[in-house]
Amino acid sequence: MIAESTANIPLQRQPKPYTLSDYLAREERTIHKHIFLNGQIIRMPCAKSNHNLIATNITFAIKTISRQLKNRLLVYNSDQKIYIEAANVVVYPDALVICEKPIFWNGREDLIVNPLVVVEVLSESTRRYYKGDKFSLYKQALTLREYVTVEQKKPLVESWFRVEKNTWDNSFQTDISQSFELRSIGVSISLSDIYENIIL
Repeated sequence: MIAESTANIPLQRQPKPYTLSDYLAREERTIHKHIFLNGQIIRMPCAKSNHNLIATNITFAIKTISRQLKNRLLVYNSDQKIYIEAANVVVYPDALVICEKPIFWNGREDLIVNPLVVVEVLSESTRRYYKGDKFSLYKQALTLREYVTVEQKKPLVESWFRVEKNTWDNSFQTDISQSFELRSIGVSISLSDIYENIIL
């Protein structure tokens, strides 16, 4: 009797997960940015003025100061995707630093697999995710040496520096008159440069 009563109930079909190829094909055709989370395609929210200014400021600051270094650093803005193969994830960081030359997944120049430094600008809605689950995803990129988050509404730049494979050292700076050290590349950046034109 139980078998009869349940036999007529249609089973709810789970949505078919997207492949990485599906995602890349869709991303080439859309005007919006999306992240790829192991089969899921999720539209990214549009960033606002302060977010964009801070991301531009820190990208410019790293680019400027890196010219003094012996090693060649490539600094990318938020249009460059990272593919974290171990997690089957594609993300757009707010700023990205590569040492010497990029390594592309399967030769695709839109997918970099060797990040050295990743910077994310936080908001009220993204703070918990960026410091939690998203950071856990970034940790699986074994070339990553430093993960940096920047607050929008108060001076706070925080870094997690990889000491060993699974060991990260945390540091932060809140004084707008001071500088913040990027230990992975051996440079210091003034918080006043990061927050230039931002009303705090």
